[in-house]
Amino acid sequence: MTRIFYFFTFPVLSFAQFIDRPNVIIFMADDMGVGDCSAYQFFTKNTDDQQIHTPAMESLANMGMLFTDAHTPSSLGALTHYSVLTGRYPWRSRMKHWLPQSSQGDPLIEESRPTLATLFRSQSYATAFVGIWHLGLRYSQSNERPAAGWENADLTKDLFDGPCDHGFDFARFSSPSLYSLGKRKKINDTEKENKDSTLYFPVQSLGPGHIHNRKIIFANDLYPSGTPYSDHAIEFLNKHIRDPESSFDPFFLYYASHSHQKPSISSKTIDKVKARGTGKTISGQPVSNHLNHAYEYDVALGRLLDYLKTTKDPRRPSKKLIDNTVVIFTSDNGAANPSKTATGPLRSNKGSCYEGGHRVPYIVSWPMGEIGHKNLDNSYGKSDQLIGLHDLYATFSAILGVDLPDLRSGKIGAEDSLNQLPIWQGNKTINRPMFYNDHKEGKNPAECAMRFDNPTVEGKTMPGKWKLFFDESLIRFGNAIPVELFELSSDPMESKNSINDESLVPLVKKLISIAFLHRNCGGHRLADFAPKKRITFDWTKPMPAPPPLTLSISGKGGLPQQNKDGLGIQGNLSTRIDSGEGIALRFEQDVLLESIALRAGNGSCGGSFIKAGNAPLAIYCIDADNNPHNQNGIMSDLGIIKKGKRLILNASPHLGVESSGSWKIESLTVRPFTQN
Repeated sequence: MTRIFYFFTFPVLSFAQFIDRPNVIIFMADDMGVGDCSAYQFFTKNTDDQQIHTPAMESLANMGMLFTDAHTPSSLGALTHYSVLTGRYPWRSRMKHWLPQSSQGDPLIEESRPTLATLFRSQSYATAFVGIWHLGLRYSQSNERPAAGWENADLTKDLFDGPCDHGFDFARFSSPSLYSLGKRKKINDTEKENKDSTLYFPVQSLGPGHIHNRKIIFANDLYPSGTPYSDHAIEFLNKHIRDPESSFDPFFLYYASHSHQKPSISSKTIDKVKARGTGKTISGQPVSNHLNHAYEYDVALGRLLDYLKTTKDPRRPSKKLIDNTVVIFTSDNGAANPSKTATGPLRSNKGSCYEGGHRVPYIVSWPMGEIGHKNLDNSYGKSDQLIGLHDLYATFSAILGVDLPDLRSGKIGAEDSLNQLPIWQGNKTINRPMFYNDHKEGKNPAECAMRFDNPTVEGKTMPGKWKLFFDESLIRFGNAIPVELFELSSDPMESKNSINDESLVPLVKKLISIAFLHRNCGGHRLADFAPKKRITFDWTKPMPAPPPLTLSISGKGGLPQQNKDGLGIQGNLSTRIDSGEGIALRFEQDVLLESIALRAGNGSCGGSFIKAGNAPLAIYCIDADNNPHNQNGIMSDLGIIKKGKRLILNASPHLGVESSGSWKIESLTVRPFTQN
């Protein structure tokens, strides 16, 4: 008998990398300051009578690395969630400040934009979202077409757009409106009343309370969010771990708590552990209702950590899940409570661009990745390096060995995200600017601030953690007008405004130039190669001959026409670009699209624009606003458009159900690349 032996070879290194992809859990607390976490007592200097005890957060800090200079990109949570998922500042979207607050609206994340969830899913991760989705929803009509709003939405139909359209396989979440929890009733009053939530629909004017994947479930008064969302998180983990197919792959869980959001209340228990009313200070004193929410987060986090510590890793059965799981605990903005026990030694709180509005707890652990230490002396690994939540996209891309989107080729994604893995590992940060927006103490809430440490000014290093505040025109119109200057190393409470210090004029000029570039080039990653030359087509003035750049303009619904009010269409209704009309712009070389200014005048703001085949985005104007919290400004941060590709601006809504527009193109600013 002849025996045939088959020999198989495997690329050992790539196989090892494949099976060692870490699981990932991001636990995002709601409205929690550094003082609401006892792991930060050394930083806040709270007394034992003041400091709430959060043992699970302390346990995570003992395993990992704790950061004292971590920041959210916005002082409001919804916009922070946008940045975490996209790796992009929120004001680069249509929301210049505030947050989506209505029964529905186009999601801030457009269909073609990559997210953390799509990144993980591209690497065969199971992906889950649990908690509050405050990034816009789109409902369906009875005919399953997209709904225009609450009035024509059929809540028995699946969502037209939600988390499952942005990379999540499993989603258990609440609607985006802060005050969305209302009473419920049966769909059909003749049906027998029971606890089957599929028989109910919400009765209110601001949105459903709870949604499973695409299915709207129900809403009720004072929904205790901690218990169900913790249960849903464990449900997802169990389903994934126990499935013989999915268990070969890692998981990504984004846990977005929202216990502070009215009118929800803290849970009585989470997995039989008492939560409501049981929080204590380190000295054993009862705590306020606000701190009981922080304790609820701790109980929910503790449940997840216990699960990871006691559950075998199906990919490495001799180990527990905790060994190869990245666990991040942080908050979506600073403390809601303005007291110093909550904010620590920082000025102001949630809604402010002062430090208390955006400096947050940030703890990361990954034993197999050697993030943190072995808890040999029961002390925390600590870092005072500057770190931002919008950097998670690039950091996980580096961990997974996945290239970031190639912005120079015209792709979009993670425009402001930089790899922070070296900082997790205890190294020093790279020198980079960091922006924070939404400022309740400003003259306009669209004001922002930029931090830049140790800048080089006139050939010399200017030591310090410099933070320059700008008025609203930076975010709205790209004009850098400074209003305040602080140096945080010597003045952490931001009490000494040095903007009028004549000796610091060169520093202020340097910081202005950095802010101007990074605001207008479309992202930190584009700043490295953005052309310096800027060309503005101002269609309210005669065009120079020859033009500074070859640009082809074509119209839909009529011929393009320029007059003193700008560029429009000579159509049936007006000389503006009206419903059914549009303009297409095409360049004869690669350009960075810096901004477009649309003016409604006597018309209205509405419609959409499409860049080089990407998903449509809602139009907004410099003088009109389709949001009650005033989102007017230039349309900016449009990225690179390649030679021959088109930018299309339509006055008709892209889904056919929103309001149409009637406006003119006032100006266009681009940065042309040198032709090869």
